[in-house]
Amino acid sequence: MARVIIHATVSLDGFMADSDGGTDWMSGFPIAPEDEELVEKVTKEIGAVVGGANKAQTIEDGEVPYGGSLRVPVYLMTHSAHEPVEKDGVTYTFVVDDIERAVELAKQAAGDDKSVSLLGGSIARQCLALGLVDEIQLHVVPILLGKGISLFAGLDRRVDLERVETAAFAGEAHVRYRVRS
Repeated sequence: MARVIIHATVSLDGFMADSDGGTDWMSGFPIAPEDEELVEKVTKEIGAVVGGANKAQTIEDGEVPYGGSLRVPVYLMTHSAHEPVEKDGVTYTFVVDDIERAVELAKQAAGDDKSVSLLGGSIARQCLALGLVDEIQLHVVPILLGKGISLFAGLDRRVDLERVETAAFAGEAHVRYRVRS
């Protein structure tokens, strides 16, 4: 069955967005070809995505996972039922208040040889708390934001990790961990 991964770019102090939800700070740093190759390798492994739906249950251009570069099924958590949305060849399925079901559907869609990518801090923390995460892949940008939207703040249990891979080429550090508990 597919692996479930948290795949995110974060600041050195663990923020995935600034206080306003912006991610402009992620760009402008030196990038080596090896950085791009590593990120491309991770994204090629992704066979489905689980994220959160916006309040209007629409798919706006700025909200498309991975900027629309992945053509994989997307499962969006919501509090009210909504029919699936098809946009640019990608099906967005809305799952009502059952993150375990969303992850199971995504794993089935991804197949045995791909990963399910979890997007967003709330989704990541819920899945970690439920023991659904297999790996965490972070791309750490050399900046301290001081405040913002944290990827892991609010996780209310200990999670032990085993380092699988570490790489640094130009500006970013890439770390991959296996979840042990």
